[in-house]
Amino acid sequence: MADKKSTAELKQIASQVRRDILRMVHAVQSGHPGGSLGCTEFFTALYFHQMDLKLPFAMDGKGEDLFFLSNGHISPVWYSTLARRGYFEVKELATFRHINSRLQGHPATEEGLEGIRIASGSLGQGLSVALGAAQTKKLNGEDQLVYVLMGDGEQQEGQVWEAAMYAAHHKIDNVIATIDYNGQQIDGPLTEVMDLMDLKAKWEAFGWDVITSNGNDFDSLIPALEKAKSMCGKGKPVMHLMTTAMGAGVDFMEGTHKWHGIAPNDEQLANALGQLEETLKDY
Repeated sequence: MADKKSTAELKQIASQVRRDILRMVHAVQSGHPGGSLGCTEFFTALYFHQMDLKLPFAMDGKGEDLFFLSNGHISPVWYSTLARRGYFEVKELATFRHINSRLQGHPATEEGLEGIRIASGSLGQGLSVALGAAQTKKLNGEDQLVYVLMGDGEQQEGQVWEAAMYAAHHKIDNVIATIDYNGQQIDGPLTEVMDLMDLKAKWEAFGWDVITSNGNDFDSLIPALEKAKSMCGKGKPVMHLMTTAMGAGVDFMEGTHKWHGIAPNDEQLANALGQLEETLKDY
């Protein structure tokens, strides 16, 4: 990407993306603000600093980096990021979860929304798709990378570990997988629902190189993404364990599973927006 945004610019974009998330979910009283807010820095860094992208959007993705969202319920953060990056008009965010909208609760492809290459949200499947895309790039002689984001609760799905073995066995070294490691899932803390124990050791045991970051701090996140990129092409897939706070950026939403899939009411929205600067203009 020729025009990499500075950290100051990334912070401004992230503030606006958080405002978009809250307003989208509030408007229809439906959606998933917690994980979306927690992953805001990650999406902002990917689309405004890290990935080699081409616009206008082409479904085949040739000659550019690709991104796949496995935990599709955090669609609000992706939709906002895509719109702010120029994939479609920002005003379309106002159609989130409306009947016949291209911005459904989980990303879909039949509506033809620019930036979306697979329907997602059936947890456990995204890594498999990303590996297929990464192998395709190798077969086509392309040197661009494939990125994929998963949730930490999603690591309870068996398909993830089948894909992990497949990637290591086939030396798929042009993929960077990230796990949003916020310690929360829909029913409560991971440690209470099904403890993942030492996730770093597990991925290393499955043959992956593993790096870590604070996903809500650009000064930690961007160097980690750059390091992950430098580790590609060396015979092993790369796993990025990204610690975040669910609901990050809004004090009363942070660090609890209770905002996984609950929309703020009018008073809560006003409180939340009061904590976030409007930097790019609301839609």
